[in-house]
Amino acid sequence: MSIDRKQAQNIASVLSEGLPYIQRFYGKTIVIKYGGAAMSKISLKEGFARDIALMKLVGMNPVIVHGGGPQIGSELKSAGIKTNFISGFRVTDRKTMKIVRRVLGQEINKEIVGLIKGFGAEAFAMTRYNKSIIRSSKLRLNEGKDLGLVGKVESIQNKEIKKKIDKGVIPVISPLGFNRKGECLNINADLVAGKIASSLKSEKLILLTDVEGIQEKKGKLISRINKKEAKSLLAQTVVEGGMKPKLESCMEAISTGVRSCHIIDGRLPHAVLLEVLTDEGIGTMITSG
Repeated sequence: MSIDRKQAQNIASVLSEGLPYIQRFYGKTIVIKYGGAAMSKISLKEGFARDIALMKLVGMNPVIVHGGGPQIGSELKSAGIKTNFISGFRVTDRKTMKIVRRVLGQEINKEIVGLIKGFGAEAFAMTRYNKSIIRSSKLRLNEGKDLGLVGKVESIQNKEIKKKIDKGVIPVISPLGFNRKGECLNINADLVAGKIASSLKSEKLILLTDVEGIQEKKGKLISRINKKEAKSLLAQTVVEGGMKPKLESCMEAISTGVRSCHIIDGRLPHAVLLEVLTDEGIGTMITSG
């Protein structure tokens, strides 16, 4: 396939702009939470996998934590199981958990690994290690309502994750934790990603979502904020709904050694590469100061 002069110049410009970032992030760990629309459209799924493979092949160490809410909802509907949400959390009984484990731990996890491998990078489904990696407890809401098998992260044991990184393999992790009783718990993937980024002291934490990033009350994108400003946005209830755990996850990650956090629009093709390899970046960047 031939390209014209303008296309060639554009490609050269992108490669030239990306080089300093490839050099800066060579050997650095970047944790990416993959979810939303980027997981539902074939073109976006393949584009995401290609971009992650490229990051690995130029020397970065991506670690993937994935969600799967829409896929779980679809499977529950097919099974005739009613879904209830309390404060944004899916109430998870044992029947629901059976489907959650299958969708997250087997179907989605393995699909992501297969797509990344298809673009030439090594990836590994970490589901078998979740019991030792994500130590959790049941999440209790202040209003006292029972969420069932919904959890929160107590600690991350990153030994197995580091082993894969050291071997040049991309870890792909589902947000399933286990408590002391051995019960499997369904955990918000944004919060799992933040905890893993903190435990690895990663260079970046990138959270994919279905909006541009954090927005002001009037809907204008906030391109950059520090931890203090983020705390103020939460206090003023400017940030609510699904964006709230994302921002909270970023704030904790920044406080525990992660250099920068980014909330970006996963509907945009090559969103991760645009964030990592360009001067402008996209979405909202959260820093310590």
